[in-house]
Amino acid sequence: MGNSDKFKEISRFETDLNRCVLCGFCTFFCPVYREELVESSLARGKIMMIRALIRGELEFSKEFSERLNTCLLCMACTAKCPAGAQVPPAILAARADRVRAKGLPFWKGLILRYLLPHRRLFGNTVKVASKFQGIFMPRAEGSIRHLAFFLSALGKGRRIPEIAGKFLRQQVPVVAKPPVGVETKMRVGYFIGCANDFIFPQVGKKTINFLNKNGVEVIIPKEQGCCGAPVWFGAGDFETGRKMADKILKVFQDVDIIVTDCATCSSALKEYPKFLADTPERMDSYSKFSAKVKDISEFLVDVLKLPASAYRASAQAKGLKVTWHDPCHLNRYQGLNKQPRQIIQSIPGIEFVEMPNADRCCGMAGTFSVDYYGLSKKITDQKIEGIRATGADVVVTECPGCMIQLIDNLARHEMPQKVMNLMELLE
Repeated sequence: MGNSDKFKEISRFETDLNRCVLCGFCTFFCPVYREELVESSLARGKIMMIRALIRGELEFSKEFSERLNTCLLCMACTAKCPAGAQVPPAILAARADRVRAKGLPFWKGLILRYLLPHRRLFGNTVKVASKFQGIFMPRAEGSIRHLAFFLSALGKGRRIPEIAGKFLRQQVPVVAKPPVGVETKMRVGYFIGCANDFIFPQVGKKTINFLNKNGVEVIIPKEQGCCGAPVWFGAGDFETGRKMADKILKVFQDVDIIVTDCATCSSALKEYPKFLADTPERMDSYSKFSAKVKDISEFLVDVLKLPASAYRASAQAKGLKVTWHDPCHLNRYQGLNKQPRQIIQSIPGIEFVEMPNADRCCGMAGTFSVDYYGLSKKITDQKIEGIRATGADVVVTECPGCMIQLIDNLARHEMPQKVMNLMELLE
């Protein structure tokens, strides 16, 4: 591949670029293409564009960036590709090379490079921004994922869950031990994430308490920050992402297992070696770190191996019919779809009903739903129909972004279903 410096990140995924045979099988599965019916919306179209970019037939123009950004990175194309081409990583690499060449728009650079990596400053900014939420936007139950969503949603009628009055890190100790009389079986680090810290602290507390009651000592470092997904996975700023990743590694260096209840966070932390390792040293340290990361459902089922009797319904979940939405970052990125279902089906007093096309992307995809809110809603409409068909009282998932998207669109469709995190089902 020529121009290796100019296309530094793309060159790392040359195999995936060449593996795509342009058959167009992805037309049947790409949520964006099914709404737009435009070739450049499709994995095949984007591969053709990236190849043309490398040949010098295209440039990093505004139009090129626009088409690169109209991708959910949901991996539906990869899951169905007969040639096994992983197109989303190549698209993400092209975004990264574009950022290296052209930088970020001012507002994105301000938030992603100067606010998000500095936890205290970011938290204070979120507090200030929350004061205006009731003035500019209708509220929904719950809280918000990243400040960028909050600011960009103003005036669009989006129902943004309410920012927590007290952040999670202010409510939990650095070390949470099992209660007296419960044997400590294991010690883990807990990765809070942005959503649970600023928006859904009740989820984080549920997770910590459940782990404690089942003999797990939980370390919650106050120095931890964002996993970096909005920065490097969403915007393509790999350099800032590496700085954030290096900090996370230092914070959790003294624990052997890192548990998180955010599918996006667990996916991002596990993907450090694949996307951010630019030196042999980073590859080694990132690989060792990512091997320690466990999604909460993965940890409970595959590591802690809790018996079915350990799962009991919370007061708010007893007697309800629930359905499960597969987050793309949990299902296709991590291959975790049996574990959450096993947990739900082990809870007595809860009726589980499978959703049609439970693995269909909800249309959130981070800043995608902000930049292309109209298109995002159309994609979500397909998910809403699946939820309607179940007759469920509650939609359960494990991604705060998906939760926000579903809360907003269920309200838009005037549907009664509540949206809950998996851990909120448990006593």
